[in-house]
Amino acid sequence: MRDILYLEQIEQAEILFKPQRIEVLRLLAEPRTCGEVAQRLGQSKQRVYYHVKLLEEAGLVTRVAERKVRAVHEGVYQATARSYWMSPRLVGRLGGLREARDAMSLGYLLDLMEEVQEDVAKLDPAASELPSFGVSGEIRIAPERRGEFLDELRHTLQDLFTRYGGAEGDAFKLAVACYPKDHPKEQEDA
Repeated sequence: MRDILYLEQIEQAEILFKPQRIEVLRLLAEPRTCGEVAQRLGQSKQRVYYHVKLLEEAGLVTRVAERKVRAVHEGVYQATARSYWMSPRLVGRLGGLREARDAMSLGYLLDLMEEVQEDVAKLDPAASELPSFGVSGEIRIAPERRGEFLDELRHTLQDLFTRYGGAEGDAFKLAVACYPKDHPKEQEDA
């Protein structure tokens, strides 16, 4: 079972648009027969089998074994991954082609997150060790100091890029995102 399956085909995404199929997929985190899944969901075996077959055709579920119960052969199925990520490109962006965006815009941040998501999904899950690193934190900046903060952040990152931007060694990608933690509700005039 893979850690992540990155969904880039619309057919795979469409299969997951039914909440019942997501429930079937969750139950198939462990190898199970359609009968076992049906019992847990309180559904008929035929109904679950229908959903499992669609998930299997889309590459989201794999038949991992077969059991013989009395005179009937019963398939044992398992999800192909622990997590499924849907490419934002499946939905696309309205308004035509992507344009170069201002680094301070929400659109630029969305493009950056999409790029990071795609890069992470393409990492080799079979590698014994993937040297990756994540940092997250919260800062508070007074509106009048935002420019000062951005200048200092830009300077610090440029210094890192200059010191470690050579042609030798393992290549890593660094992405930094800064966005409001929560959106304050606008006060309505009474």
